[in-house]
Amino acid sequence: MSSLVPSKPILDQCLLAGFAAAGVAVAESSRHEASLNSWLESGQHGEMGWLERNVDVRLDPRQLVPDARSVIVVADRYDGSPDADLPPRSGRIARYARGRDYHTHMKKRLHQVSDQLQSMHPDEVFRACVDTAPILEREVAAGAGLGGIGKHTLLIEPSVGSWLLLGEVVTTLGIEPTGTGQRVDPCGTCTRCIDACPTDAITPWSVDATRCVSYLTIEHRSDIDSSLHSGIGDWIFGCDICQEVCPHNQPTRLTSSTPTHEAYAPRTSGRDDSGASFDVRSVLDWTEEDRREAFTTSSMKRAKLDMIRRNAVIVAGNYLNAVEDEDLRSRLIEIAGDETEPPLVRQAAIEITERTRESR
Repeated sequence: MSSLVPSKPILDQCLLAGFAAAGVAVAESSRHEASLNSWLESGQHGEMGWLERNVDVRLDPRQLVPDARSVIVVADRYDGSPDADLPPRSGRIARYARGRDYHTHMKKRLHQVSDQLQSMHPDEVFRACVDTAPILEREVAAGAGLGGIGKHTLLIEPSVGSWLLLGEVVTTLGIEPTGTGQRVDPCGTCTRCIDACPTDAITPWSVDATRCVSYLTIEHRSDIDSSLHSGIGDWIFGCDICQEVCPHNQPTRLTSSTPTHEAYAPRTSGRDDSGASFDVRSVLDWTEEDRREAFTTSSMKRAKLDMIRRNAVIVAGNYLNAVEDEDLRSRLIEIAGDETEPPLVRQAAIEITERTRESR
């Protein structure tokens, strides 16, 4: 086995590329094979069938890059500041999705780092990855010393919180690891994320995706069970509640001084002035062209038109539970009665109009 190269020059390159943090983990088999297989077997991944594929690769980065010895892990930080008062009829957007698509933005810079390292080590292999690659990135990031896994399953860097996006470079180059090999528990006895989850999706260090608002509004492509509608609240794409209540994410001098990347600054096209939400009444009328314009350069393009309109119907129904809005109610009734509407959108409207009619 050849000697390990120092990690500091490599980490410096990552920081020069604009990443907020970087570390190096040993490329090795996951310690959580049994937990992952049990989670999949119980169906808690929902309709995310891609998680069932390449499980052996996901469990060992050496299956992704043969003879890999190290994984360079980087993190971008995005703004997790509390939302100001939003306009009426708002459908909130998860904070990570309010700016540019992190997949494109991170991977471009990861390729730049990989190219620099390739020129320095021409006989080695470097593969840049974001979360579209089969890799257990939070476990690897924890192994690189970037933080610990919270009870909500997200990576928490105790000094700056969990508003982080992760990327990796899997390489055959042996690099000094930066992690200690010791498991970091950032949570202790805290259960705030579990207590605050509106759909009871979280148990310690596990999330039932079939109940998670983020999954339901982003990945779930069929009807959403009506028993989960109220838990969706005003979230039209994603959910940040478990991070909003986390003690590690409360504003401090250190968290306020830790830089966020400008690429993730909220866009305002088609949204409220802060870029934090869409007007659900407008979304109910969206065409495919409207969706494409609103989601340009955004990771939200993963949500198809009928999905985002279904979400808007559910958020509108929740809004009508608290506020009377005749225009919004009339539009839902119209959608429920229109046989030309996509079944996904119409079924949600039917369920909500029937429920609100009974409650009036």
